[in-house]
Amino acid sequence: MSMVRYLWPVVLAGLSACTWVEPTKEGSKVALVEASKVEGCERIGTAGSSVKHEVGIYTRSEEKVTEELVILGKNKAAEMGGDSIVAQGPAVDGAMKFDVYKCGD
Repeated sequence: MSMVRYLWPVVLAGLSACTWVEPTKEGSKVALVEASKVEGCERIGTAGSSVKHEVGIYTRSEEKVTEELVILGKNKAAEMGGDSIVAQGPAVDGAMKFDVYKCGD
């Protein structure tokens, strides 16, 4: 039983390195850009994304959570016909919002 207690932190550390979200083919073509880069682009709307930022008592890495939120934002932007997203702010409690733009043809 005591061995399980020592293995649990190893399992949690391994989970923190996992990416739970994968980009779609279309989503991988969407760019995360600064607001200054979308001047002259058509604003399509807003996309929100959320992921688990806590698993039990374990809080996931802020960088990994943000990475997954951006991937989800890009995937949703692609579904909306967008090719660029601008973050409205930082990730908060596993959620993030993006403005979606169409900049190309």
